[in-house]
Amino acid sequence: MDPILLLQQLANGLVMGSIYAMIAVGLALIFGVLDIVNFAHGELYMIGAMATWFVAERIGLGYLQSIPVTTLIGLVLGYAVYRLVRDTGGSIERAIILTTGLAMVLQSSAMLLWSATPREVHFPAATGLFELGPVVMPRVRAIAFVAAAGCIALLYVFLHHTHLGRTIRAVAQNPRAAAMVGINAHAAIRLAVITGVVLAVLAGTLLAPMYAVHPVMGLGFLVKAFAIVIIGGMGSLLGAAVVAIGLGSFESLSSLWLSAVAAEAITFVLMIAILLVRPQGLFGRSARL
Repeated sequence: MDPILLLQQLANGLVMGSIYAMIAVGLALIFGVLDIVNFAHGELYMIGAMATWFVAERIGLGYLQSIPVTTLIGLVLGYAVYRLVRDTGGSIERAIILTTGLAMVLQSSAMLLWSATPREVHFPAATGLFELGPVVMPRVRAIAFVAAAGCIALLYVFLHHTHLGRTIRAVAQNPRAAAMVGINAHAAIRLAVITGVVLAVLAGTLLAPMYAVHPVMGLGFLVKAFAIVIIGGMGSLLGAAVVAIGLGSFESLSSLWLSAVAAEAITFVLMIAILLVRPQGLFGRSARL
């Protein structure tokens, strides 16, 4: 096997892994503070991609100008998700019903507004190739990787080196103890949920110039995000990020020998095997947030 080809595929895998990480980390962040799985997370990613197409192509503002708009949409949707799930009282069944219903509403609304036709988003400023030694890839993919890695790095700095971030971590670890020392748990949870939703929406924005976007694109990414979060450890941001990069690399490298269907099957077989051996995931709840 040509080592340059392997290096090229690994680079492509890192790009996809970074996008997976944005989606999965947002899902893990919401679970970390609420112990609730957001079944609408894939549709939030889809809304980011479709809104990017609408602003950039239909309205004609251009790709870069669509980013502030989709960020604002993410903030609004994040607050809406928070209002939806804040009163579940920890009920898993109620959270599943509410977030699944939201997913159906978002997908149906997107179908009604934009139809199921796949769309393309153009990014003229990122045409051409990026070269780093023997690795060559479209410039748009290199930009997406840098942007996604930057978002994950900023989230880490925010959670570990700011007062607001530390309050989120405190609430995730022990909400009752956090409230006893004067932390506003509701404000911390609201901020965490909004941040997780914005990450999903921006992941859709970053991926929009690389693939066709359509209203049913969210389901596949939701399933992968679940697998990533479960393998990494529910509520562990580090686990979600590491497993996401690993999954992206595995998918890219395995494409040299396996079909996409076979690669996905192996991913879920590994997930089952890991859960049988280590039910709390690779990083477990001790690594939460």
